[in-house]
Amino acid sequence: MESTLQDIRSKRNSKARVKIMHGHFATPHSHVNTYIDVSTVKSRHNNARETARELAKDYREIMVEGILALEGTEVIAAFMAEELSQNGIMNINSGTNISIITPEYNQIRQMILRDNTQRMVLGKSMIILASSVTTGKTIHTAQNCISYYSGRVCGVSAIFSSVREVGGFPIHAIFTDQDIPGYEAYVPEDCPYCKQGIKIDALVNSYGYSKL
Repeated sequence: MESTLQDIRSKRNSKARVKIMHGHFATPHSHVNTYIDVSTVKSRHNNARETARELAKDYREIMVEGILALEGTEVIAAFMAEELSQNGIMNINSGTNISIITPEYNQIRQMILRDNTQRMVLGKSMIILASSVTTGKTIHTAQNCISYYSGRVCGVSAIFSSVREVGGFPIHAIFTDQDIPGYEAYVPEDCPYCKQGIKIDALVNSYGYSKL
């Protein structure tokens, strides 16, 4: 595993940036050869705001009433809501009070909403916002969650995605695998590093990475 992180800036907005590190990493659903650190755009308000502005551009003509914020993307979601609800003649969401909702997981990894937040999804048009999409399984779970609570998915956005679409929805991402030099993702049983006996360097999830 490399010892330093390398900056990658978005072609859409240079203030939206991630850091990458090459190695052998295991995520909850796959093995990847590049760790993508999205903490800057999730945690620093200037970077989060610029990221949100870019993501909001994909929904100018789509009614948005709520955002299901996954994997610590609540700050970006709030800035997206602010951007989308700005007053303007050409803005379909002008003045809309957009809800930001974070689901919980039950014992069998299903997404659930508490009774007090279910009303914010019922009959509402919802964006799913994720930090990183490598297989689309989490997005599928989120789509099922919104459907279960009688909401409607109107779009899927992410900071990074190596998947083009999930469940019939294109993924609007600031970064794709084409922006990350040499990025590869594998199902665990087909991982070439594992087949060569190369040990996993770190475990990766939405919070970051932990070396082994």
